Amino acid sequence: METPEIIAKGKLCLDIEIAALQATKDTLDEGFANAVRILHSTLQQGNKLILSGVGKNAHICQKLVGTLNSTGAPSTFLDPVQALHGDLGLCRQGDTVLAFSNSGETAELLRFLPMVQRFDVKTIGVTAKPDSSLAGMCDATLVYSIVKEACPLELAPTASTTAAMAIGDAVAMVLLELNAISREDFAKYHPGGALGRVLSPKVDEIMRSKDRLAALPSDSPCKDCLSEMSAKSSGCIALLNPDQTLAGIMTDGDIRRYILSHPNFLDSPASSVMTANPITISSGSYAAQALKKFERHSIDDLIVVDSGNRPIGIIDGQDLTKVRVV
Repeated sequence: METPEIIAKGKLCLDIEIAALQATKDTLDEGFANAVRILHSTLQQGNKLILSGVGKNAHICQKLVGTLNSTGAPSTFLDPVQALHGDLGLCRQGDTVLAFSNSGETAELLRFLPMVQRFDVKTIGVTAKPDSSLAGMCDATLVYSIVKEACPLELAPTASTTAAMAIGDAVAMVLLELNAISREDFAKYHPGGALGRVLSPKVDEIMRSKDRLAALPSDSPCKDCLSEMSAKSSGCIALLNPDQTLAGIMTDGDIRRYILSHPNFLDSPASSVMTANPITISSGSYAAQALKKFERHSIDDLIVVDSGNRPIGIIDGQDLTKVRVV
């Protein structure tokens, strides 16, 4: 097989899988919303999600369990065969079971469902066949659509597994929003990932320390403050009381607004321009706490203070995106 033909066959496979995703998107309806509401209610009541399937669907379930857990939706995988030999013990009243079967006729799942339903759990079928036995046995159904498998023999699950995975991801992401999961929450559930590495350091590790902190007495002329800000390449300056505690902060935005109404701006004392009692963060706090302050107060700069409210550093919002922990 020549290179162009190899590439063409690879593209054909991807086209078939893309078509399955598009078909699934086009047929998403109120059934999807109903299933999501059941799952959200389950989580709101403090119960868990149980995903079950055999063969390739078992692998899909295990991946989605990881996604759901990392986004604050407690989930677990239950092998339907092992369930009939003791593992049903993990089921509790109020849980919801998602049963994955492309055909909706997987014998192991059809034997498993009546047993698990005795625990007064909700059941949701995830299948490409809305008229299947599985769909008929469940309280709700998540339906994905495929035209055909990408396998030239029409045997190996390809487009069907892609679509099943995608609809599971769609459920997980809608639940994430319904549960109001923040970046900080995600980092808490996923401390070993890239976001966890960004948010777990202390602010002292990422702040711009005193040699890069623009700071002057609050009675300094604004022209001196501008010079200090330029020298430190800073968009703000910390203004100090005589005892070196923080009196306020003056930002680029404060300066622009003040100039418009005060032609003698350069000779004005910084205290007339500054924001008194600015938002700060204490030394020793975590980067995750700094991120929360940036998001909650819609600010660009955050002064780090010691236990005596003396500024020791500053964090620019962009600093959080540059953190790398080895």
